[in-house]
Amino acid sequence: MTALGATVVDAVYVVAILVFILGLKAMSSPATARRGIVFAGAAMLAAVVVTFLSPGLSNFAWIALGILVGGGAGFYWARVVQMTAMPQMVAVFNGMGGGAAAAIAAVELLGRLTGPTAYLSVAGAIIGSVSIAGSVIAFLKLQGWMPSAPIVLPARQVVNFGVLAVGVGFGVYAVGWLHALYLAPFFALLLVYGILLTLPIGGADMPVVISLFNALTGVAVGLDGFALVNGPLGDAGYAMVVAGVLVGAAGSLLTALMARAMNRSLGNVLFGAFGATTDAGAAVQGSMRSIDASDAAVLMAYAGEVVIAPGYGMAVAQAQQKVKELADLLAAKGVTVKFAIHPVAGRMPGHMNVLLAEAGIAYDKLFDRDEINAEFPAVDVVLVIGANDVVNPAARRKGSPLEGMPILDVDKAHNVIVIKRGQGKGFAGIENELFYADNCRMLYGDAQAAVGQIVSALKQG
Repeated sequence: MTALGATVVDAVYVVAILVFILGLKAMSSPATARRGIVFAGAAMLAAVVVTFLSPGLSNFAWIALGILVGGGAGFYWARVVQMTAMPQMVAVFNGMGGGAAAAIAAVELLGRLTGPTAYLSVAGAIIGSVSIAGSVIAFLKLQGWMPSAPIVLPARQVVNFGVLAVGVGFGVYAVGWLHALYLAPFFALLLVYGILLTLPIGGADMPVVISLFNALTGVAVGLDGFALVNGPLGDAGYAMVVAGVLVGAAGSLLTALMARAMNRSLGNVLFGAFGATTDAGAAVQGSMRSIDASDAAVLMAYAGEVVIAPGYGMAVAQAQQKVKELADLLAAKGVTVKFAIHPVAGRMPGHMNVLLAEAGIAYDKLFDRDEINAEFPAVDVVLVIGANDVVNPAARRKGSPLEGMPILDVDKAHNVIVIKRGQGKGFAGIENELFYADNCRMLYGDAQAAVGQIVSALKQG
């Protein structure tokens, strides 16, 4: 490569890095998130293209095949995957990133098994292997192909630590004593550790876990980049460092925010096996009272303010368009309509925001928990659609497994209507005390059908 060519490659990397940062900033708002994703994707494409000009690069046919297969599969999945399955897809892509980082580390270790950079590759391999194995378990739980409840093995903490310690020991020994043969048990044990780490984590904690593995993937890529900087593809290493650091930092911040939204520490999420035990407190007193769609429509039509609190049940039923129609009808009757969004109402951060925005609901109608909780005592009607744990007053009760989890205080409203398929419990497996409250009525059925019945009743009225 000529000096001019090298300068062009470096310049493109610098511009791509700047666009990464700007794209990430744009993703902080739903209104600009799409633009941020497009910008970041274009920057990554430019960085990949100029990498072909790097000196020492070979095996172009294999690289092109990988791009075609991976890019084609990614494009297809992004087109066909429903929003309700987006958490699973994110888990898969997190795992792919971690697996790629582990594979790069393996190639580096086999090619250059000495020096300080080899230990960076070991660290990248550890984190990448844990990320891909844990992401596979997260996918299986979210997809329903294995129980979403925590799977707690005997003496799990001792076993997990032992597997991790022995696995890391193999990696350090392989580098320190130049025995590449020990890399096989090193990778195998780290994959096992990723599985064991994720099995005791229940479905209620999956949003935090997905964010964590996203951060780990970024860190693994960054570490691999540091190792590559000293190799023949040094320029590509710099791009990986920056991209990995950005992903790692953003994922870490998101993980902390999600854990804080649940008022739990990351250690409790990872090692607490939340949901493995049931609520041992006193049984919920009272009974659930039902309401039909026509009565619900009348109650909301004559309300001064209605707050809609969506949950994962709305996403599963794909009811957001009907919810938009309901909100428009109520607004036409002079009712103030707002949406209360809990940060972990769906299976991933921003899930509810994206679904509602997709239906055309204005962003200024969406309020997070901290913004709207103080208003509930003055709200005439709250319509809960498919949400459970995030509206459970048990979180305010001492001794409850949900104790301390910040919730939407919908039970403080004058009237609460809950649309729910049946009387089952939420992801956390805890009985919802809201459903037994005197001011709560249950409207059973599929969310789309139930909201549709309310809409029909409003039109007839």
